[in-house]
Amino acid sequence: MSEKLQRVNRWLATVFGDEAVPQFEVTSRTVDILDQLAESSEARCLHGSLLAEDLNEKVAEYQAEAAHLQAILREDLGISLANLPKSCTDYLSSLVDSAVVLAVRDTSFSSLTLALNQLSNELLEEEKSETKLDRELLHLRKKLSAVLVLRGQLQEDVSKMHQEQMVVSAITEERQLNMDFIKAKTEEIQHRRETQEARLAARNMKESLSHQALVQLSAEVTELQAQIKDLKKELQPFMDLSPSPSLALVKIEEAKRELAALNTQLEKHVDFKSC
Repeated sequence: MSEKLQRVNRWLATVFGDEAVPQFEVTSRTVDILDQLAESSEARCLHGSLLAEDLNEKVAEYQAEAAHLQAILREDLGISLANLPKSCTDYLSSLVDSAVVLAVRDTSFSSLTLALNQLSNELLEEEKSETKLDRELLHLRKKLSAVLVLRGQLQEDVSKMHQEQMVVSAITEERQLNMDFIKAKTEEIQHRRETQEARLAARNMKESLSHQALVQLSAEVTELQAQIKDLKKELQPFMDLSPSPSLALVKIEEAKRELAALNTQLEKHVDFKSC
């Protein structure tokens, strides 16, 4: 841990320079974390220094190449950069800017051609990707249209269901009120019936004096009266004849007994009804 702490202190001193290093709690965890940060920082610094050295070497190479080309122009062709026309310097500047944009090592025709071909291929791939994205976008728009149509239908269905639910709720509420009314009325009638039955029981009301029994007795009396009337019609012809005394007496006695029996039965029913 002492070696890590020493390395951390050296790194912190390098980072803060002339400023005082802030106080921190020295634990194995904090030392480990700061040691990892120190290693990462040193690795980045090393990478940066190597990259700077590479760039300095490239700058030196480019400067040497530029000096060589200037010497060729000056010695072999008798041309210096100061004597070049403005259009020529503009062309050279454009060529340099193109080389920088294309990220080529030099401005040779082969390097520029390769870079342009690479850019063309990348442009073609981008166009293909854009075409694919356009197709996907069109497909998504169709799906979105279908979803919007379905959403409208669902909203309409939900509205209809809500209205139907309100109607059903109103009908159910009305039926519930009717059922409550019928139930209350039934209980009232049942109570009245029990009250009337209790009153009849207190008065020793017999079943034979009920309305139904009286109606049945009335029907029987009417039937007996009709039978008596028919018997009288049957006896009427015998009343006008001059029958033989013995047979007439027999028939008359039979008719009288039957008529007496009917009268007795009728009187019983009438007496019972009057009670």
